[in-house]
Amino acid sequence: MSNKSNEILVAVAGQPNSGKSTIFNCLTGARQFVANYPGITVEKKTGIYYYKGDKVVIVDLPGTYSLTSYSLEERIARDFLLHENPALILDIVDASNLERNLYLTFQLLEMDIPLVIALNMKDVAQRRGLKIDTDKLSRQLGTAVVPTIANKGKGKEELRQAIWETYKNINYNHIPFCINYGKTLEPILTSLEKQLSENPNLSKSYSTRWLAVKLLGNDREAQKLVAEYSATSKIEGE
Repeated sequence: MSNKSNEILVAVAGQPNSGKSTIFNCLTGARQFVANYPGITVEKKTGIYYYKGDKVVIVDLPGTYSLTSYSLEERIARDFLLHENPALILDIVDASNLERNLYLTFQLLEMDIPLVIALNMKDVAQRRGLKIDTDKLSRQLGTAVVPTIANKGKGKEELRQAIWETYKNINYNHIPFCINYGKTLEPILTSLEKQLSENPNLSKSYSTRWLAVKLLGNDREAQKLVAEYSATSKIEGE
């Protein structure tokens, strides 16, 4: 573990109404900057804080239910994750609507970018009689899960610690998250992954598993991405 000061880029993702902006404000306080994403009028909120000598730069992505490319918000969030190389993702999950929120979480995990989950609105979940075993959830997802009540500032320091520890341990014992899609789809996905991995530039830049899943879903942006890298490889090989 190095003593060198780092700048850690964190992308904050989450579904609408999960408390994403509240957690962003809680972590960054007054150190916030607002601009627009290039070429469009959608706001890009950036904030910073310092932790154990490191500068943490947080970008609040638009709220989105998934990482398809159908809406402008989805495209912005996905393009940032694909092309801006965040060190990790802070995924804000509404504990009172866990099943619905995990739909986005699974897509984020498949991108193979280190992830920390803020299990927000724990108090709302408890009032509804919901009990969540955070340790078990953490083991099953292979990522840190931190209970938070953002509007009361609860869990802020634990979240900062989890982000920092995840960043420091990125290169240790990393096991890619993998959903088993069943006997029918898995052989197809495995074949697609193998073909994608044969392009070293593509496989070095993106998760081949994530791309295979998207291609199987006829995702146009994923198709475009693969086509661009295939064309580049042909030119380099000439």
